[in-house]
Amino acid sequence: MPAASGPSSPSAADSDISALERIANARRRAMAQQGAPSGAPSTAGVAGPVVPPHASEPVATVTLDKIGDFLELDFRRLFVWLRAGLALACMLAVVGAVVGGAYALLSKQRYTVATEILINPANLQVVENDLYSQSGQIDGQLLNARSKQRILISGNVLSRVVDELNLTSDPEFVDPDRSASSGVSGSKSDPKLIALKNLDERVSTTADETSFVTTLSVSAETAGKAIEISQAIVKTFKEELAKAEADGASRAAAALDAQLGQLKRDVQTAEEKVEAYRRSHNLSSSNGQLVSSQTLTQLNSQIVEAQSRVIAAQASYDALVASGVNGSNPDPAVSEALAALREKANLLRQQIDSQSMTFGPRHPTIVRLKTELATVGSQLNAEFSRTVGTARANLDRAKASWASLNTKMNDLQGNVFSDNESEVALRELERDAASKTAIYESFLSRARQIAGREQIDTTNVQVISSAVPPKARSWPPRTALVIGAGAFAGFALGMLLALAMGIMRDIWQPPNRSGVGARRA
Repeated sequence: MPAASGPSSPSAADSDISALERIANARRRAMAQQGAPSGAPSTAGVAGPVVPPHASEPVATVTLDKIGDFLELDFRRLFVWLRAGLALACMLAVVGAVVGGAYALLSKQRYTVATEILINPANLQVVENDLYSQSGQIDGQLLNARSKQRILISGNVLSRVVDELNLTSDPEFVDPDRSASSGVSGSKSDPKLIALKNLDERVSTTADETSFVTTLSVSAETAGKAIEISQAIVKTFKEELAKAEADGASRAAAALDAQLGQLKRDVQTAEEKVEAYRRSHNLSSSNGQLVSSQTLTQLNSQIVEAQSRVIAAQASYDALVASGVNGSNPDPAVSEALAALREKANLLRQQIDSQSMTFGPRHPTIVRLKTELATVGSQLNAEFSRTVGTARANLDRAKASWASLNTKMNDLQGNVFSDNESEVALRELERDAASKTAIYESFLSRARQIAGREQIDTTNVQVISSAVPPKARSWPPRTALVIGAGAFAGFALGMLLALAMGIMRDIWQPPNRSGVGARRA
């Protein structure tokens, strides 16, 4: 009976087993035929006890053969798996679309605004020789611009914006529920730090590679709030740059002021040394020249004048003596009376000579004229003696004055030589004092210039495109797009689950050994 029913049973058994099991059974038959001996008697027609199929059926396990059979999977079986999970995929697609639509409608919306800022690395040139030098190299300018860009969203700027806009009271930046829960857990959070962290996550900067333009992006739940935060950041950024430059100028001025005290003391010490040296060596000066030198110069001029007077007095005396009483060329400057008496005596002689040609020597006219001539002659002799004495006295006085000046000159020359030697050391002290004074004045002028520089804002930052309300929200995307993405994600998840379920079912499902045995018989 079993043998008779054998030919009709394989088709029924094959319908109950999978394609994976059929491939495995075919492999086993081929291996059994290759391993059996050629002279072995066939046992196909030998009757024996019929063993129930379930008595020899092995326990279902995952073996290397099953994994190898799985790798030989055909596309028809893959299509069967996907068709079996189509309902699940459609269900998950609907669920994903609903979840996506709910997220798009219920999630917090964000609006992003952009502000374009021109950050010029070169500051405004207000004064020459400014405290901050202007770099002419493009690399230095880029580093300067990027450094200022980093300041735009630095902690100092954002912290001042948090305080200015009171973001610690804004639920968007500080969630009261989260703050309360964190306080209960033991670590009390600072609302300002939380607001600063959230604000930092909502701002960003982008630099244009071909220019010095930086784009500031700010996100918030409303467009108006985003614009307000953007404007506050730009305003605080400008103030921070100006404050940084003012602080730098203040530090430089303070350093110069500290140095000015020492320089002033050095100048005072040097000038005191100069004055002490002058006093100790009696080196008085006037108009930048020693008094002894000036005195020597003046005395030299006086000696020259005295010598001229001596020469003039000697010449006048010699001329007066040489001319005698009746000199023909009297010098009126010597004595006007002598000149008048000489002229009168000459006139009387001329009259006597003229009258002698007419009258005799005893004529009263001749006698009168001779008497007058004798009187004038005695007066002339007396005046001549007086004039010669006066000229001699003038000559002696001029010589005495000249001699006195020469004596003073000889005495002063020794003092001048010693003063000149002392003046060499004095000039060295004066040069030291002058150099220290020049340094002190230079530092003093620079300190005053830098002190005034603190009040001048030379930052060159310009907003070339202000923040405006955006056309649409930046997050989440459009509701239709989110619903479509949710539906696609749900459908894809359903397909993946269908494939996974089919693979696991084929790997773990035990093969049907009854059909295999019937086919072998």
